[in-house]
Amino acid sequence: MVGGKLFHGRKNSWPPQEYINRTTLQLLDYDSAAPPEHAWRRKLNSHAGILKEFNVTFKEAIQMVRLGIRLWHYIREEASHGRKAPIDPFTRISCKPSASQGVPLGGMGSGSISRGFRGEFKHFQILPGTCETSPIMANQFSIFISRDGGNKKFASVLAPGQHEGLGKSSDQGISSWGWNLTGQHSTYHALFPRAWTIYDGEPDPELKISCRQISPFIPHNYRESSLPVAVYVYTLANTGKDRAKVSLLFTWANSIGGISHLSGDHVNEPFIGEDGVSGVLLHHKTAKDNPPATYAIAACETQNASVSVLPCFGLNEGSCITAKDMWGTMVQEGQFDRENFNKGPSMASSPGETNCAAVCASTWVEPHGKCTVAFAVAWSSPKVKFCKGKTYHRRYTRYYGTSETAAKDLVHDALTNYSKWEEDIEKWQNPILKDDRLPEWYKFTLFNELYFLVAGGTVWIDSSIPAEESSSIKPIKMRKRKAQKAEPSVVHKTATIVQEDTVNGIDYSVDIDPIGTGEMTSRYSDEEELTTSKCINDSDDVGKFLYLEGVEYIMWCTYDVHFYASFALLELFPKIELSIQREFAKAVLSEDTRKVKFLAEGNWGIRKVKGAVPHDLGTHDPWHEMNAYNIHDTSRWKDLNPKFVLQVYRDFAATGDFSFGADVWPAVCAAIEYMDQFDRDNDGLIENDGFPDQTYDAWTVHGISSYCGSLWLAALQAAAAMAIQLGDEAFAEKCRSKFMKAILVFEDKLWNGSYFNYDSGSSSNSKSIQADQLAGQWYTASSGLPDLFSESKIRSALQKIYDFNVMKVRGGRMGAVNGMHPNGKVDETCMQSREIWTGVTYAVAATMIHAGMEEQAFTTAEGIFIAGWSEEGYGYSFQTPEGWTTGGHFRSLIYMRPLSIWGMQWALSGSKTTLEAPKINIMDRRKHESSLDSNAEESSGGGVRKIGSKGKCFNNSVFHCAC
Repeated sequence: MVGGKLFHGRKNSWPPQEYINRTTLQLLDYDSAAPPEHAWRRKLNSHAGILKEFNVTFKEAIQMVRLGIRLWHYIREEASHGRKAPIDPFTRISCKPSASQGVPLGGMGSGSISRGFRGEFKHFQILPGTCETSPIMANQFSIFISRDGGNKKFASVLAPGQHEGLGKSSDQGISSWGWNLTGQHSTYHALFPRAWTIYDGEPDPELKISCRQISPFIPHNYRESSLPVAVYVYTLANTGKDRAKVSLLFTWANSIGGISHLSGDHVNEPFIGEDGVSGVLLHHKTAKDNPPATYAIAACETQNASVSVLPCFGLNEGSCITAKDMWGTMVQEGQFDRENFNKGPSMASSPGETNCAAVCASTWVEPHGKCTVAFAVAWSSPKVKFCKGKTYHRRYTRYYGTSETAAKDLVHDALTNYSKWEEDIEKWQNPILKDDRLPEWYKFTLFNELYFLVAGGTVWIDSSIPAEESSSIKPIKMRKRKAQKAEPSVVHKTATIVQEDTVNGIDYSVDIDPIGTGEMTSRYSDEEELTTSKCINDSDDVGKFLYLEGVEYIMWCTYDVHFYASFALLELFPKIELSIQREFAKAVLSEDTRKVKFLAEGNWGIRKVKGAVPHDLGTHDPWHEMNAYNIHDTSRWKDLNPKFVLQVYRDFAATGDFSFGADVWPAVCAAIEYMDQFDRDNDGLIENDGFPDQTYDAWTVHGISSYCGSLWLAALQAAAAMAIQLGDEAFAEKCRSKFMKAILVFEDKLWNGSYFNYDSGSSSNSKSIQADQLAGQWYTASSGLPDLFSESKIRSALQKIYDFNVMKVRGGRMGAVNGMHPNGKVDETCMQSREIWTGVTYAVAATMIHAGMEEQAFTTAEGIFIAGWSEEGYGYSFQTPEGWTTGGHFRSLIYMRPLSIWGMQWALSGSKTTLEAPKINIMDRRKHESSLDSNAEESSGGGVRKIGSKGKCFNNSVFHCAC
């Protein structure tokens, strides 16, 4: 736990009053309209510069030239089949990344849209694995104000910036609108999942405006958190002496990003809903036979506000109603004709033209009075289709069905429920925000890094049953959904079926189609299809969840990176975390014999080896065609299996879910036993194979490594502890025996008196100081297990990392560089050794917290904030990259690993383990190995939790007990 105040008496560095006039703050201090004290802030006129992209050195380019050639050919081959390669460093996006991101819209897994801090909607991820980065400039909020009988008028888009063609009299597009906002007196405040934009006298000096964006990201709420919807609540405070008529306008293009608005056949349709919620539906027909999508934009009519719509206007000169016409109507009338609600669906757009829609909410604000107006936007794309796989129903369809009118229901419920969402969000966040012991930057960065769970390409499906095989879904709010029928087993003649273990009679065997059609069918009964254990009830069925390694690395649930990021899911959505673990557990026990070419060496192997944890759950056919990553043969990686064991034990100990433990136990055993092949000298410790065989996949390792070795030691200890909890004493003893031998070898080969060497080889970087050398100790401490090493060794190694990897790089203002030579120079062996990895830095900080080194921990992690999130940094907010160089050049924006900041919060909160670690004396290495048996016998009797009473849910052979 944190002791004392860690901000060292420094002043509050982000005080709202330095961004907003204090009087304005007081005016808006009701109904959550004022921004919170702790938030990320930007002036709207802040410069949003182009980000500096990473470049390899000449030496690195020479080293990777063969890989580059093979990768180029692979990318072209995939493109010939209409597919995008999961890693493509050669194709540049049309819109260069800039320092302009903000809080994304919506919940998890139903597609996402981001909104920059200056107001532009961009980064559309409606289709899985696709991110259209360019902003859709027609998507805007605008305001029209009339005072003193119309003698004083203001009209402006509520976003600063210039638009090409602005001011041309012949222009019929949006550049003819009033882009009058300078942003000088307007500010953006972000505390995910909410954001506030405060217009402090812009465009009307006597009108103070607060717009807050609210999305339903609510921990432990598996319903609302799946909804593709966002609310915008405008609070208007009139400081003038005159009554003001204010009209707020919300415009939206019928587009899912990029140039999709020009593809044609798009239809807009007005609607009047219940409880005063009215707006426009925008039906979008996607290209390439992708599932259609429907938007709804709406406002809520109240006693003080009236709603009107313009169902369709165009951006082309030949449009019946142009963007210029629409703007002119608003300037003159301040609203649209109410008869527009009766117009019905518009004509379908022709290729090359754009259909847009507008919703207006008009109100009067009395002198010194206040008024609130609420808008919402929802997008309903009920089916998610993967390139080579099947089509599934998204999670929210469980509650709203698959009809295109679901978007209308979504905006209605959002506009009537957002106050409750905010209550729940504040109840979750306030204990951390009000903790005076924590640095201010940490509080809001902790929450803002969660943006990735929305904007990281997340896909959340309701059931593993393909949409084409299921009957019409009835939403739960209408009637209780019946259990789905399992899809029939499909057995291929040439399939390899690999699985000998069963739990509770459930066969985990998987049939795989080696021909390449992507078919994989699990054989479950109807009752067992939605869960992998009869012990799991319906409330535990959270469907299936995917998130990308990064928007540039299109692989789902990349496991070596999930190792770092998973603390966020375990803390906030533990049922999702357990469901991901179950998927990987099943994958461990399966084999896929289809041939794959590995691009680093050009050799061939099989896609998935039995016993090996897959690198990822796939790209174009997730769950059925795993290991989309094909640079190296990951069945030879040394970190994936230990990471699986460690995550499983941490989750098992944290949740106390014994049915989960029983389900995954065969996979844990298989994962441990698979690693025996890498212990070539039978000393209990695995050896690396002289190539980058771990998550640092460009950084070669020789012999024993501190990173993989510590993970292996921790995995052995975790497996032994879990074995005792589940009653498998034989396997516990096997792991204990390996650990006792391995720990002695590890320390003898790698400990140099102050830290653990990078590896036991003789290369120029073998004695490098690796920031991540105590990864195994991090998980050991996070799981409530005994430390791997003595306290003095742990603190010494962490202090060395702090003094060298952190403080010798720009005075600690950039994070922890991955590799540092003991002479104080950055290890430039490869591009990854010289990089600062954001997620690894957070993980190192978490390890320091566990070791009682809080001051060093927060200084280390603050470097990521300073370089990535602060105004003096490089502009990586809400797009935190995998890493950057000491010169600030990024690699792989919007990346999964920085979610590991929640590993810091896990450490700060103390032990969160539900299950007490068995008091097994596996850490006593002072006694001779020959006394191991007697020591284990003495210690295993006391403190081991008896679980026979839980035996009804488990196979007797696992527990060796009668139930």
